[in-house]
Amino acid sequence: MNIQLVDLKAQYDGIKPEIDAAMAQVIAKTAFIGGPFAQEFEKAFAAFCGAKHCIGVGNGTDALFIALKAFGVGAGDEVITVANSFIATSEAITMAGAQVVFVDINPQTYNIDVSKIEAKVTPKTRAIIPVHLYGQPADMDPILGIARRHHLKVLEDCAQAHGAAYKGRKTGSIGDMACFSFYPGKNLGAYGDAGAMVTSSDDLAVKARMFANHGRIDKYNHEQEGVNSRLDGIQGAVLNVKLKHLDEWTEKRRRNAYLYNKHLQGIANLATPSEIDDVKAVYHLYVIRVKADLRQGLQDHLKKNGIATGIHYPIALPNLIAYGYLKHKESDFPESTAASLEILSLPMYPELEPSQIEYISGKIREFFAASGI
Repeated sequence: MNIQLVDLKAQYDGIKPEIDAAMAQVIAKTAFIGGPFAQEFEKAFAAFCGAKHCIGVGNGTDALFIALKAFGVGAGDEVITVANSFIATSEAITMAGAQVVFVDINPQTYNIDVSKIEAKVTPKTRAIIPVHLYGQPADMDPILGIARRHHLKVLEDCAQAHGAAYKGRKTGSIGDMACFSFYPGKNLGAYGDAGAMVTSSDDLAVKARMFANHGRIDKYNHEQEGVNSRLDGIQGAVLNVKLKHLDEWTEKRRRNAYLYNKHLQGIANLATPSEIDDVKAVYHLYVIRVKADLRQGLQDHLKKNGIATGIHYPIALPNLIAYGYLKHKESDFPESTAASLEILSLPMYPELEPSQIEYISGKIREFFAASGI
């Protein structure tokens, strides 16, 4: 058996006629940059998120950077974010000219530990970026409370959380702005790079759209310098097709997660994902946790049996060479550091069959049985 970590070919095979027709329409109308297909997606995705505006851009990293610029974040400012994420989250803060300030994680959810945020707030703090990592919503109410007390903006990083919900609110509709990546492997993925910002603020939407399009309000009327980051027509058309299937795909991911939980139940020294109360997680990744001295052996065993795995992420952000200038020690973020040594991502996608999950789980049990644990 050969089970990939993500299988985009299986997804394409299921919607091939719709995708091919949508791409052909873009080509026939030569609507390659922006245009009706990108605009249609922006309107549909804003409605999906429960927000007023969606601004399509070139990728998820650009979305974070442009949103921070719309907030007015720049040199001398600080932005708080979580120590366990992909570098795009912290990278965007530095791109905007601000200082990144890391907060450790809650070890049960791998999301930002809300009890540790307020201690990191200073007079220079301008915003907080919670990440809904692995498709598990961060605990937003305490974050919003801290932001209100200190007059901060909240920017949701929803790159892995398309369609997730927190206390009845869709991710993307909770903070001042939210950013999405449509990298092909995401729950809602394009056929190339693409991203978007969503917001219900008219003012922030205007600022973000202008900055993303060379700082202009029409073709040659530039109110400021900006950047060139736009959603192209092909990606808009592809995303329009896929958005119609996203709710169904989400339910299949959730079904698969619960099947994993059932089959992996009771294995000593193995932890399955946890959801906080009153959330809907969308399982972009299904991440288990094992002892550090067992992880490589388990990966090797699964690989030998045709099962791909991943590690998201093997080095906590403050421990990367890129952030050596911040002079952090691994002990400054003990939970993020420990998780980076123990987490393991198993195959997760809507087309994954129950029999495949049973096979994967069986091989995991086989490994632990052989290890005498």
